[in-house]
Amino acid sequence: MTSPGESATPGRRNLLTISLLVIIALMFAYAVFGNRGVLRILQAREQKLALEQQLAELKQQQAQLKIEIERLQKDKNYWEQLARTKLGMVREGELIYHLPDISRQDKEVLE
Repeated sequence: MTSPGESATPGRRNLLTISLLVIIALMFAYAVFGNRGVLRILQAREQKLALEQQLAELKQQQAQLKIEIERLQKDKNYWEQLARTKLGMVREGELIYHLPDISRQDKEVLE
């Protein structure tokens, strides 16, 4: 037996050292990989940046849609432009000429 003045045996010291190292390694692993670990924080920051960018794009799209709504409510010329381009409508008395597309072979012949 050891007296109170003597130090612990080398076997006990090694066991204590290994136990402390295992505990420290577990704490470090939890700090890095745990729910609130460093990796999770980095992932959350990346996700936050992506969401902020998406939010900015959506706000820009919302502003463009508000402008279009205002134009649709107030601008009759814009209505006419949309009717002509998207619906192919014409005014009464206008003539429409449909010209055939010139293919590559026809272009070579013309040159």
